[in-house]
Parts: sequence; structure tokens; C-alpha cells
Amino acid sequence: MVTAADAGASDIAGKLGVESGMIVQELGYDTDVDDQVRQAVEDTIGEELLDEDAQEVIDVVLLWFRDGDGDLVDTLVDARTPLADDGVVWVLTPKTGRDGHLQPSEIAEAAPTAGLSQTSNATIGDDWVGSKLVPPKQGKGKR
Repeated sequence: MVTAADAGASDIAGKLGVESGMIVQELGYDTDVDDQVRQAVEDTIGEELLDEDAQEVIDVVLLWFRDGDGDLVDTLVDARTPLADDGVVWVLTPKTGRDGHLQPSEIAEAAPTAGLSQTSNATIGDDWVGSKLVPPKQGKGKR
């Protein structure tokens, strides 16, 4: 039997493309992050989230980023470094009107400079929105 809490967790993890057994790294953790999002991801992968010291190849990076957190391009380059070829970086930022909100245009401008492409956006939890960034596909145009 699936409880409402289980369904909510799978909805959040599903929005983020997180599946059982994936390696998920969390960057930018602070007291304002959405613990429901963190718990949903941990429940789905069956492990704790890895921190910035992780040495593994990462499937998904959850990057909590607020206006004033520093240079987004530098942070994205750091997030991309351990990323698997088909990995994903989710930039999670407070919703419009909340402290720390980042304009979507700032993410759209930073992504290509960091070697990433923005593919979609999603509401993640009550206070956060996410922008999905991926590395360019390898091997396109080669013969």
C-alpha cells in the first residue's frame, strides 16, 4: 500500500529524474533547504546525499543556490566536474518573491558558460523551483 507521504516522495524524486541506485550529490546546503525534497531523494535512492567532498561519479547534482551565494558559473563548473556523461545538475533556487530568489535569466546565462544546457524547469516543494541543466550530448555530428 502506498501512503500519501510515499506518493509525495516519489513525485518529487520523479520530477528530478531520480531513481533507485543513483548517486546524488547535494551542494549549497543551508538551513533553508527543503527537507522534504532531501528526504524524498534519499528515500528513492536508498542512500544519504553526498556532499561536496564526494569522489564518486555523480548522476544528479542538487545545487541549492540563492542570490548572493557567489558566482553561479564557478559553482556550476564545480558541480559539473564529477558529473556522469548523462548526468544532470538541478539548480534549486527560492521561488519568486522569497529571499534569495534568482532570476531565471541568470541561470540561462550562466549555464552555457559552464558548459551546460538548460532543458526544463519544475516547481520543487513549497518554496523552491528547479532548473535542469545537462552537459551537451557527446558524439553529435561525428562520422
